[in-house]
Amino acid sequence: MSLLPELRYPSVAELVTSAQALAASRPDRCVLRQVGHSSAGRPLHLLSVGHARRAVLVVAGAHANEPTGGSTLLAVARRVLHEERLRADTSWHFLLCADPDGASLHVTPAPRSLLDYHLGFFRPAGPEQPEWSPSVLPPDRLPPETRALTGVIDELRPYLQVTLHGTDLGGSWVQLTRDVPGLAEPFGKSAARLHIPVDTGASDAAGWPVSGPGVRVMPGAGADPAYPSMPDDARHSTWFHPHRYGGMTAVVEVPMWASDLVDDPAPHPAPAAAIRRLAHRLLRDAREVELVLADALPRLHGADGPLLRAAKWGLSLVPGLASDWLHTPPADTTMAYVGSVDAFGRRLPLRAAAMLLRTLRETDDRAAPDLEHLVTTWSESFAHRFHARWVPLEHQIEHQSHTVLTTAHQAGTPPA
Repeated sequence: MSLLPELRYPSVAELVTSAQALAASRPDRCVLRQVGHSSAGRPLHLLSVGHARRAVLVVAGAHANEPTGGSTLLAVARRVLHEERLRADTSWHFLLCADPDGASLHVTPAPRSLLDYHLGFFRPAGPEQPEWSPSVLPPDRLPPETRALTGVIDELRPYLQVTLHGTDLGGSWVQLTRDVPGLAEPFGKSAARLHIPVDTGASDAAGWPVSGPGVRVMPGAGADPAYPSMPDDARHSTWFHPHRYGGMTAVVEVPMWASDLVDDPAPHPAPAAAIRRLAHRLLRDAREVELVLADALPRLHGADGPLLRAAKWGLSLVPGLASDWLHTPPADTTMAYVGSVDAFGRRLPLRAAAMLLRTLRETDDRAAPDLEHLVTTWSESFAHRFHARWVPLEHQIEHQSHTVLTTAHQAGTPPA
């Protein structure tokens, strides 16, 4: 698949410039301020629209490789600014980018293909991700991005936090820390209207309660995780921070490339056997990357930049995850679920290989050409297997924006 997107994803600097223009256009309604800084000293900006005590917080850029959120954030901010009904009894607050350091390292603002996307790929190691760090680090070691985000939540006490995420290839879905009855229907209609598949079997939410097609509710403290080996636990992330004030979080995912394979509710004829095959492939693929890494490390002279740390982190997850898949009965038995596991198993070694390739290219290492061939082969195989089709950026933004506004309305309406 090689379609040039009609638009491109804005940089952090462009997001800030757009937010400054909005604030300057209506200083009586808007304010833009710095609420913290990144580990490298980059500012974190919050745009606020409206003055009501009741608040919604929208967060973009928590994962550098999921760029749609910045565009969506601006689209929602403009609507709130110009539609009085949206801010009549609610103030809206927009954290422009939760991880500007990560955003500076993911360098594919207009990816022409899944390969192009991976050649500029970056996603930090878990302890360096602002939303996930509380699930893997003690409180006294949290990065400044995390402390800034939780500080904003403590200040605003939002009834709803919406954090804007995405996937490279797949479908759209929503994760909720508390159920929002009635959300699934308008969410599904929006996706259908824009020809975006709904991911009905997301492996990230394996075993979670289902509120409706594509809408999952995170389990409570007593539930066992579907994949016990995974070190991060959503229940300890910043997503649950608003709960201390009676609020909740919605995570809205939208794909860059769509695949109808994640929207197939039909029962899989042999899910356990299929997942065993995927686990063995995951181990095999990761081993290929590990061999390149082991060979190149002596030539890297102790380099430990964010790309290499992230590649090592991703590879470290593989043995435990493969074991989970091999020894745990499938949490779901649909074609969509097995497809989601297939995609997840392709992503981990591919992303590690892509970030290792960028590291090797920086030193013109002799292993780079062979690794580039591997990244090319895996990217093209991923796109072919899932019949990837580009979702126009305006459709990504429209669907995610619609879901944000619908969730805010549904979550803020008292039950009858």
